[in-house]
This record gives sequence, C-alpha cells and structure tokens, in this order.
Amino acid sequence: MKPARDPFPTIYDVAQASGLSIATISRALNSPEKVSAATRERVMRTIEEIGFVPKADARARALQSTGRIGVVTPFFTAPSFVARLRGIADAISPTNYEMVVYPVDSSERIQHYIQTLPLTRSIDGLIIVSMAVSDADARRLREYQVETVLIEFPHPSLNTIEIDDFEGGLMAGQYLISKGHERIAFIGVADLPEYAIHPENRRLLGFRKALSRAGLPLSEEYVCNVPYRIELNESAHRLLDLPERPTAVFAATDLQAMGLLKIARDKGLRVPEDLAIVGFDDIDFADYVGLTTIRQHMYRSGKLAVELLLSRLKQPDIDVQHLKLQLELVERSTT
Repeated sequence: MKPARDPFPTIYDVAQASGLSIATISRALNSPEKVSAATRERVMRTIEEIGFVPKADARARALQSTGRIGVVTPFFTAPSFVARLRGIADAISPTNYEMVVYPVDSSERIQHYIQTLPLTRSIDGLIIVSMAVSDADARRLREYQVETVLIEFPHPSLNTIEIDDFEGGLMAGQYLISKGHERIAFIGVADLPEYAIHPENRRLLGFRKALSRAGLPLSEEYVCNVPYRIELNESAHRLLDLPERPTAVFAATDLQAMGLLKIARDKGLRVPEDLAIVGFDDIDFADYVGLTTIRQHMYRSGKLAVELLLSRLKQPDIDVQHLKLQLELVERSTT
C-alpha cells in the first residue's frame, strides 16, 4: 500500500519530481534570469503538476484577501508610465487595498511574475501595463483565478483597456496634411526591449496611411529611429540637416518630440514656422513646452483598470470587458 501523498508538497518534492537540485529550483523561482528557459519551464511544470506553493503560508492566504493589487510594468520611471501609475494609485487609495509595483527589466522577469504570482497568491488582482501576454500566460492566470487587467495590450480572455494606435498615427498625419505640409517625417523608437509592446509600429502604419491617402510619399530618409528618451541620437540631427528637410515631423512619443524640439531650436529653426512637430501621449510636460500632441488618457486608463479589477473581485462571474479609450488631438504652439 502506497503512503498517502503529502497534501502540502515542499520544495524537496519538487526537486525529487523534476530531478533538479533545490538550489536550481530556488534560482528559478527567485532569480529566473540565472537559469535557462528550459530549466525554468521544467521547474514551473513540475510545480503545477504536484501543486507546490512556494511560501509556507500561501495556502492560508489563498483562502482570504491579501489586501494587495499587483502592478507589473516596464519603464516605471518614464512620464507616461508614471501617469498611469498615478491613476492606479489614486483609484486604490480610498480602498482597503495597497499597490505593489513589480518592475520588469527582462523577458525572464515578466515570465517569473506571471508564473509565480498566481502560485504564491500574494496578491488579490493584477494589472499588467504595456506588455504582451501569451495565450499560455492568460490561461495560467485564469486557472489560478488571478483577476487581471491588461493596459495597452488586447487579449480576448482578459479584461483590457487599450487605445487605437493606428488611428492615432492616422490623426497626426491628417492633421499635418490639413496644415499644408507635404514633406512630413516620422521619428519612432529604436531601442524598446523585447518584453515591451511596440505601439509605435501601429502609429507609423496609421501615419503612412494618411500620407498615402493624400498621395504624399514617405521616403526612408524621412523615417528616423531614435531612443525612447528626450536625448535623441545622430539620426535626428541628420533628419534636420537634409537638403530637403521636412517641414513637419510626427514623433511616436512626446519625449522624442521634445528632444526634436530642442535640436530644432539649437539649429536655429523656428517652430512651427520652419518645422512643425506633433507628439503622442500628452504627458504633463507637453503642456509646458506647448507641444501639439495626440492625447491618450493615461491617468484615466490607470483608474479604469482598478475599477475593472475591483468589480471583478466583487463579482467574478461578470463578463470580461474590453474598453477602448478615445484619442484626442491637442493643438498647441508647435504646429
């Protein structure tokens, strides 16, 4: 007769079932970047198969509210992400929950959070900002009943809040064309890491569509890749030094637009007389520098994410919701 299986498996059981050392399992759970993807997957598969919960009190906490809402986000010091986090924090503040931020700096780290947070049950709900979630990840979150809201990335089985980046690019292009510009350039993000989403690609597609409809060309020398920060690289300088310099530029983000604004003024160009600039996001500083931009309601998206999450925590049976926030063109002094 076989001995009864321990209803509370330990890390030793994981080691025996997986054939890996306890040290390797510990690294996979706590420092996922230090093990290979295959090893990490082997550990997580074993954990799920035997029902191991990494923390001793996790089973008890799984039966009650933890009072925590997790927020997984990259670039959490960037102005656009700060605006979203502020909306999340303000919406959580009047409740009995606290916000726990999980910053992401690698693909391994986002996988670590998605794989281990449901197991530890250390949070009541999860908000994932500007990162792609695979079908397997979404299935894991649902199976472990972790209420989740995605911001900026659509998934049919999870609550989502998103914008239409293609429409935003289209709006920017149409606006600059309506102002009489024919030589219009685009600057976008060159160095986004693989674990983040890339909305600037959709913005460029919409921008191209606007120019195509108007019969205007967009040459390769008018498409410029620059970093996601206010200090731009040499390609931005080359763009403004072209013999036939553009008379207008659509920037994929406000940070890049403001970087270009500084370069233009350093070169003695008048804005908007010599060069019109349109950004995207409408971060707080955009108003201070008079930047025309496509406004996405970042603060509101954070608040709505919390409202969606809390409603699902109270009523888990209500339908998954997909909200799309409208964009708005804000005209200021750079056009």
